[in-house]
Amino acid sequence: MASLARLRPRLAARRLIPSVRALQTSADSTQLHQDLPDDGSKPFTVKLHEDSFRAYHTDTPELEVEVTKDGLLKMYSQMTTMRRMEQAADALYKSKLIRGFCHLAIGQEAVAVGLESEITKDDKVITAYRCHPFAVLRGGTITGVLGELLGRQVGMSNGKGGSMHIFTERFFGGNGIVGAQVPVGAGIAFAQKYLEKPAATFAMYGDGASNQGQVFEAFNMAKLWNLPCVFVCENNKYGMGTSAERSSANTEYFTRGDKIPGIQANGMDIIATAQAVKYAREWAISGKGPLLLEFVTYRYGGHSMSDPGTTYRTREEVQRMRSTQDPIRGLQRYIEEWGVATEEDLKKLDKEAKATVDAAVEEAKASPEPFIKDLWSDIYYPGTEPPYMRGRERDEIHHY
Repeated sequence: MASLARLRPRLAARRLIPSVRALQTSADSTQLHQDLPDDGSKPFTVKLHEDSFRAYHTDTPELEVEVTKDGLLKMYSQMTTMRRMEQAADALYKSKLIRGFCHLAIGQEAVAVGLESEITKDDKVITAYRCHPFAVLRGGTITGVLGELLGRQVGMSNGKGGSMHIFTERFFGGNGIVGAQVPVGAGIAFAQKYLEKPAATFAMYGDGASNQGQVFEAFNMAKLWNLPCVFVCENNKYGMGTSAERSSANTEYFTRGDKIPGIQANGMDIIATAQAVKYAREWAISGKGPLLLEFVTYRYGGHSMSDPGTTYRTREEVQRMRSTQDPIRGLQRYIEEWGVATEEDLKKLDKEAKATVDAAVEEAKASPEPFIKDLWSDIYYPGTEPPYMRGRERDEIHHY
């Protein structure tokens, strides 16, 4: 026991020695490397901060990235619109027009927009319940998302599912059971490989779900069968009200795939995010098997609308992140400093985003609630329904 006691201080001291450089999480550390072309669709080169990525058992993505004026403005418009939509959902919830669960992604817009900018319509995405931007970008509409939150017929699931049941042909939903979407994502990737489709599945989860056993089971099967699956951890630092450091012995989530290589990327810089997704997709469809991709990001609000988000972190911390590392403001700085567009041009995009969301809010609010008969629909695939379905009471029977 005495020798063990003497050994402990040495082990502790050894752990304190930093072995790698820290990830850069600034939203505006990318540098312009060449003059801008006049043509908005013509690419030009920028260089990401040298610490934008970290790698585990693989190389890091290239730091020199080709972007276009049109592409940057599109990403700015999308991020601004997604934030407006989430802010509208926040206001509708506080007005008691949205009930139940509501998880917003304000602060994490670069992940959803960056992902969509580098994948194709044939790729698939599945995530947890912080899903509204993914649903819109993957073929849904703002009206459809807000209508679903309000429980109206115009909703993407006709008002019967809420934010945890929003789907499109390319988006397999925001799933409510913590971590359960990860093995489902592996199954989607299995189907892609079985059908010999050159596409990837992005199975997303949060740091709060990272310790679920089913996540590691999915890792194992994906590696065993060499599936084209990218497991994406949106590490926003807090799983519900618990910081990553208090819940995980290993907070470097990109290293937790054992035999599966991993990339950690700056999730607050939209250009770094997009470059990481491009690397991950190329890895998956080239036959190399699965990859872990961790985005270090941050949510400004609480875990859900019932969480004030300030009991386990300080208001000063949130304000510091908003003022220094906001992904939209970071992209705005690039656009203005590089001469892509003027401040007035961006204000016009802001106004367009506000008008789009305001119109969607009114359309969603005007939509009627689901009819009683709708309770019996969408239970079975059309043509496979049983002769009848029993309701809550024994004598409550619906005949198809």
